[in-house]
Amino acid sequence: MAKSYRRFSHDESVFATALLAGLPGVVVSLALLWTGDFTPKVQWTLTLIVAGSWLGFAGAVKSRVVRPLQTMANLLSALREGDFSVRARGARRDEPLGDVMTEINTLSRTLQEQRLGALEATALLRTVMEEIDVAIFAFDQDGALRLANHSAQILLDKPAERILGRNARELGLEEWLNGDPARVLSTSFPGHPGRWGMRRSLFREGGRPHHLIVIADLSRALREEETKAWQRLVRVLGHELNNSLAPIKSIAGSLGAILKHAQRPADWETDMRAGLEIIETRADGLSRFMQAYARLAKLPQPNLAPCSLLALVHRVVALELRHPVHVVGGPAIQVACDAAQIEQVLINLIKNAVDAVSETGGGVRIAWTKQSHRVELTVEDDGPGVANASNLFVPFFTTKPSGSGIGLVLCRQIAENHGGTLTLANRSDAPGSVATLRLPA
Repeated sequence: MAKSYRRFSHDESVFATALLAGLPGVVVSLALLWTGDFTPKVQWTLTLIVAGSWLGFAGAVKSRVVRPLQTMANLLSALREGDFSVRARGARRDEPLGDVMTEINTLSRTLQEQRLGALEATALLRTVMEEIDVAIFAFDQDGALRLANHSAQILLDKPAERILGRNARELGLEEWLNGDPARVLSTSFPGHPGRWGMRRSLFREGGRPHHLIVIADLSRALREEETKAWQRLVRVLGHELNNSLAPIKSIAGSLGAILKHAQRPADWETDMRAGLEIIETRADGLSRFMQAYARLAKLPQPNLAPCSLLALVHRVVALELRHPVHVVGGPAIQVACDAAQIEQVLINLIKNAVDAVSETGGGVRIAWTKQSHRVELTVEDDGPGVANASNLFVPFFTTKPSGSGIGLVLCRQIAENHGGTLTLANRSDAPGSVATLRLPA
């Protein structure tokens, strides 16, 4: 049978090495002692002294090596346990062992500062989570609820001790963990009916995936925006109605005063005719305004279908007879759009460009390019440019005497309904403006 030999530990190896280092001197000393002309008493006394010194110094060497290692082990154990207050004494930079102790002390201080910063950041995060009025939930991979802030507890009308650890199915929240990560919910929570915006994201804790879900009440924001929209609408309608009704009332009063007089001036029929024409003009303007508003409010959703952009552009350009429009062109591509609505957008943009160059002269150009995920179509003119770009997309704002202020607003709404954008800005390379319509490719 093969014999198994026990391997020496580090302290045993150090002790054996120290013994072997002193062994030659001890052997020579004892040989000279016992072969020399000494009395037995002297021989035994010196033998004990030599052997004791040999073993004592070997033990001191072992202790000198092992004790610092035990100290470092205790320091590292304290770090592993999270106790960063323990320090090694007598650490100096002028010796190798002191360098090691100093580095361990520095590591302890660094970890202590980092843990303090983490604790402060965690306390701040908890305070913020408890103070915000957005409900925050965290579910682990098994669907168990692990975190719910104060707003989340109010939303469910249950304290944390009654919901933490429970499964999402038990809480009736299983649908949150499935489906689109960002959507609007029409769920009625206990005592909190309304519409809610939900966002779900993934994070890891302890190497395991968790779901972080944020629920925000949209009802208040929607009500505020609805109130603002009504206020803007009332201001616009009131402004237009006052602009039309005030002169109508004034002229009607003047005409009524003429008819009340028994002695009428010789040209009273002319005054009556002129006044009625003004009333008719203002009434017609008010009617056109209401029709423009109804057109904006009743814009249907686009019916998407494949459409050749080149053919669509040429159809629109052929409708403009006042001024030639140069088709710069672009790649032969198809886009999914409502052709009738996009034609209306291009008709309005080209009409505005032609109106602009009718004042200053110059040309109108239309071009398009295909980028990674979108098509960018531009209508460029050599006109005077845009004077007040901030109000271009404000409903009923217009710089034209006969304009309704609804064309650009309608165009932008059509673009946004297609998932795109519409911008109008001054050109940077020359006088004029450029309208940019971006649509998904």
